[in-house]
Amino acid sequence: MTTPILRRLDDLRALRRDWTRKGETLGLVPTMGALHAGHLSLVEAAKAACDHVVVTIFVNPRQFNSPEDLANYPRTEHADAEKLAPFGVDAIYVPDPDQIYPEGYATTVSLSGVTEVMEGPNRPGHFEGVATVVAKLFLQSGADQAFFGEKDYQQLMVVKRMARDLDIPIEVIGCPTVREVSGLAMSSRNMRLSPQAVEIAGQVNPMMEAAAARLRAGEDYAPIEAEMRASLADLGFSDVEYIDLRSTEDLSAMTRLDTPARLFIAAWLDGVRLIDNIAV
Repeated sequence: MTTPILRRLDDLRALRRDWTRKGETLGLVPTMGALHAGHLSLVEAAKAACDHVVVTIFVNPRQFNSPEDLANYPRTEHADAEKLAPFGVDAIYVPDPDQIYPEGYATTVSLSGVTEVMEGPNRPGHFEGVATVVAKLFLQSGADQAFFGEKDYQQLMVVKRMARDLDIPIEVIGCPTVREVSGLAMSSRNMRLSPQAVEIAGQVNPMMEAAAARLRAGEDYAPIEAEMRASLADLGFSDVEYIDLRSTEDLSAMTRLDTPARLFIAAWLDGVRLIDNIAV
């Protein structure tokens, strides 16, 4: 059976009204398409937790800092629908642009605190774009739960805070990062890497795990970060935007491992910006 592709808000809400009348729950998996095994793991989690699942695909122009990056972002709707077919999701919501940003649209959702580090300074306006479109998708769908990957851990925290602060009645679920055999975090942007760059990028996660082991053994963070930066340069990364050790709870900076923490990295390779994080 072909999964219906919905492009208009009225059609999505009609489905949701029927499920609500029956007392059935809805799980939402928001994506920008170019689906990979990481996205599909979110679909599996949603299927396990909810009566119905809707996957959204919307390449949100408001969260891109570079027009070139927006233009180059892979758009693979037909292939995405084929990947979703075996999971039996109830619908794929691919809203026309005017369903998200109608003529005269003038509202932005912005947050302080968790948006002011790491991705925030490096991608001005990014989290405002994320928070705005996700808030709209939450409200449009009326979903009970939404599923996001921990690869974008800062984004996950932004979405949780946004939903809490705006009293949107939805539970935001974080799901583990899915990785290649090498340890490379799966990402739609990996499609733009050359085979050689994919091999190089696969060395980042083992480097992070080794750093985490040293932190657990009581070593200070500063020399570990310096060594990681040097190693990335040797591997051919053209720019390291940040390597940070931050609190799992509020993303405050840490110098030693004295509370639950995560190690974050953002760096450029082969013209592609790669991010990753792991629990320490």
